[in-house]
Amino acid sequence: AADIPADAKAVHLKRVKKSHAGIADCAALEGLYAEATDQAFVDEIGQLEGLQFLELAWPTTAKTLEPLAKLQALRVLKIDSPRNIEDFTPLTKLERLETLVIENAKHLETLDWLAPLAPGLKAFGIEGSMNTTQRIESLAPLAGFDLEALFLTSTRLADQDLSPLHGMDNLKLLQTAIVAPRRDFEALNAAIPDCECTWFEPENWKDFRDPPKPKKRR
Repeated sequence: AADIPADAKAVHLKRVKKSHAGIADCAALEGLYAEATDQAFVDEIGQLEGLQFLELAWPTTAKTLEPLAKLQALRVLKIDSPRNIEDFTPLTKLERLETLVIENAKHLETLDWLAPLAPGLKAFGIEGSMNTTQRIESLAPLAGFDLEALFLTSTRLADQDLSPLHGMDNLKLLQTAIVAPRRDFEALNAAIPDCECTWFEPENWKDFRDPPKPKKRR
């Protein structure tokens, strides 16, 4: 961080021990790609109030995202593998956020907390990784959102229900695993025909089956 020019607008910084120290002084930054963000790194990032783009790349080991709540100019936020984060509600304070992508979040299974972001969020992703499936209970909390893009790669949907997306008239792109039966994709295609999705094309189902029915909870 000590080598970053004072007038730098965008930076890629990988933390090695305490190499991030001083990043908080880079007040001109508007974009930051940060690798290996521990809590001390995130604490400093939270002081960069001019940031508009932030990616916390693997590995993200911080325990709280509360410092990011001060980034009121932030429009795009991507977080990879936040393995220690249990509370994502600090992100709902980011009133200008338009794009939020969270990948491989160990403690994230419900989307209820997202509601305050509904007015401005245009692109949302909740995805697994190459070796890990992201389990989500339901898309029901997204009903009423006006998304233009939704990313559900390597995701498993517990209720296998796509109907909460039927009212998203502006949804143009849905990238997803087979999280629901084929008939659900057909119904969604009928509801929002202008949306692009691999599983709306009958020929793409040639070598695939519906996902196993969800197990009933005792």
